[in-house]
Amino acid sequence: MTTKGYIFDYGGTLDTGGCHWGKLIGHCYEQCGVPVADALFREAYVYAERELGRNPIIQPDYSFHKTLEVKLRIEMEYIERQLPDIHVFDWYQKVLDLLYQHTQDETAKSRQVVARLAESYPLVLVSNFYGNMHHVLREFGFDGLFREVVESAVVGVRKPDPRIFTLGVEALGMEAAEVTVVGDSYDKDIVPASKAGCQTVWLKGEGWTDEQPDGEAAGRIITDIRQLLQ
Repeated sequence: MTTKGYIFDYGGTLDTGGCHWGKLIGHCYEQCGVPVADALFREAYVYAERELGRNPIIQPDYSFHKTLEVKLRIEMEYIERQLPDIHVFDWYQKVLDLLYQHTQDETAKSRQVVARLAESYPLVLVSNFYGNMHHVLREFGFDGLFREVVESAVVGVRKPDPRIFTLGVEALGMEAAEVTVVGDSYDKDIVPASKAGCQTVWLKGEGWTDEQPDGEAAGRIITDIRQLLQ
């Protein structure tokens, strides 16, 4: 069926080029020479994400830069509790700067694609985020490109619950089969969007684990967001 509207994921799709955020942060630790084993970093990353999910630490007016500051602080505090002899905060600013520069580069590329699509299609954003999504979109120049933003912290539904995509479809005022969902997470974007009745495009990048699904639920698989324009 012909696509009449698009739903985009944000984190991992528009800001990292398909790379899982945990992997991206881990790569930045490595590039900056942070002396932390991968297993401990992964523990710290999961711990920080759970803390941010359980507690309203990120405020609605936080920029993405501020959000990254908080994420890294929680991670590094966890690491220092496990490795008190290593002053991991010595690398804090270097990792933060590298991460934010990468985000700026990727969002600039994604913004061009989204702006082109917005000339012909209505767009909605559906994201598991902390309540500051509107502020982040303004920060990276996406403001005005999405008809509606469906954010988990605001609507009380989180991926992989298909209902969050149904909310996006309702915001577009279309039938689910007329809507294409674009996301980087096979389990949290593609599978539930398919269950909601949408068409899907999987932006397949570097996942959190080395095991990759077969992509059977994806209507299309791409490796660069610019392929959406082809």
